[in-house]
Amino acid sequence: MEVTFRPVTADDFPLIGRWLAEPHVARWWAHEWSPEAVERDFGPTLRGEEPAEDLIAELDGRPIGLCQRSFWHAYPEEVEEFAPFLDVPRDAMTIDYLIGDPADVGHGLGTALIRDLAADTFAAHHDCGVLLVPVVTGNPASWRALEKAGFRFVAHASAAPDNPIDPPDHRVYRLDRPDPRPARSPRH
Repeated sequence: MEVTFRPVTADDFPLIGRWLAEPHVARWWAHEWSPEAVERDFGPTLRGEEPAEDLIAELDGRPIGLCQRSFWHAYPEEVEEFAPFLDVPRDAMTIDYLIGDPADVGHGLGTALIRDLAADTFAAHHDCGVLLVPVVTGNPASWRALEKAGFRFVAHASAAPDNPIDPPDHRVYRLDRPDPRPARSPRH
């Protein structure tokens, strides 16, 4: 199973709104989902006014999820919030993700989406050397999917959660860019 990605367009806004309204998404993303709210929250990235990317994840051409990625240092306030807990290199990016349809949850799509998003991010951003992903500790489905996708736990952090009902406890995961050099075979 290979997940592919394309930039969000304004035509995707109704779908994003439906996904954000799904209870399994709303619990962790805590976004408003009205058409006006989706335009307000996703329009600036679409217009290039935000230093991030919003992507639709597709499986066999069918939209299955929403992803976001950005360089950490494009958001200095976030770097400052996490700096007491871990080093945030200049070449670090972060990702966020959701599986939209509840029927798609629990079938390994989250792990596949994360794995393929990481590969796509390293391919699209040659200046990205590492992915650092904070996940609220109370969302084990998300951080376990990161682990299954090859990320490793590197820190506990206290930071503002996406949903104000959650405590500030986060687990931070790291995936380094794969070594682009071909492996050398031993000489005989």
